[in-house]
Amino acid sequence: MNIMVPIRQLSAAPPGDADARGLWRERRRAIERSNNHVSPDQIRKPLEGRIFTAGITVFCWFARLLGLHARGLRNALAVQFVERDFFFADLPRAFDGYRILHLSDTHLDCLPELVDVARGLLANVAVDLIAVTGDIHGAFHAPLASSVTPLKALLQDIHSRDGVVAILGNHDPVGMAEALEHAGMMVLVNESTAIERDGSKIILTGLDDVHRFYTAAAKRALAEKPEGFGLALVHSAEMADYAAEAGFSLYLCGHTHGGQICLPGGRSIFTRLRRCHFGARGEWRAGKMIGYTSNGLGVGEVPLRFNCQGEVTVMTLRRGKAEV
Repeated sequence: MNIMVPIRQLSAAPPGDADARGLWRERRRAIERSNNHVSPDQIRKPLEGRIFTAGITVFCWFARLLGLHARGLRNALAVQFVERDFFFADLPRAFDGYRILHLSDTHLDCLPELVDVARGLLANVAVDLIAVTGDIHGAFHAPLASSVTPLKALLQDIHSRDGVVAILGNHDPVGMAEALEHAGMMVLVNESTAIERDGSKIILTGLDDVHRFYTAAAKRALAEKPEGFGLALVHSAEMADYAAEAGFSLYLCGHTHGGQICLPGGRSIFTRLRRCHFGARGEWRAGKMIGYTSNGLGVGEVPLRFNCQGEVTVMTLRRGKAEV
């Protein structure tokens, strides 16, 4: 796979810059050690997360007791292939028809069977770019190879002209960035890169997770986006308002799993968003910016889905009047 050539910008050194990455690792590890959850608006103590985990454990126990566990597991493996077209008045002509495979929340260490499911759905698919928007890992302290190796296997037969770009999610420890780079992916950590076609550019800006590991560098990376059609890759929708204000045209994210355990009709019980709740699922808008929140391929602590299918998504960028 071809790796994109990064561009230099004011908000961050190019991907892989030793000084910038070293500072990021130091700050990221400090948050990990603290067990606090740092988001753009607040710092939360770990107690809340423990309560949520306890609730999930109780739900899993009741699912087994009521004979629903096997059904929920089948649902988790019933992944859908989604195709979407998005229209933009400011899309450079050279990128009209540009195809992006969007994967999020793969969590393949939690349910490895999803590798074969996804490979079947994506057989013979050709795209211009593969974008992985975080939560590659599921169990935070599990070996990174348990999630990176199956992800690499999933992607190996997919032809992507511009390679794979990835960001980290709230389940991904600091070492995930290096592990993904060793697997041949470009990892963006509060920085931007560009894809060029016939003298035109798409600017990709990727953030570290902002649900649990937010730092001011994430907001700065959005605010100092270079000129051009902007695509923001963020694990959750929680920076959507800042990205729209900065002039981004498209925002891709995941994090919520679409709810994963939903009421009939797909009504979410939990989204775990602290802000920008309008971006909990599917297509949405923030100002002039189009956003898309994937249901995610994988599952979290509970390997079950109800009334909410996982997905792999191929989206085509079209030049034209933005739909309202």
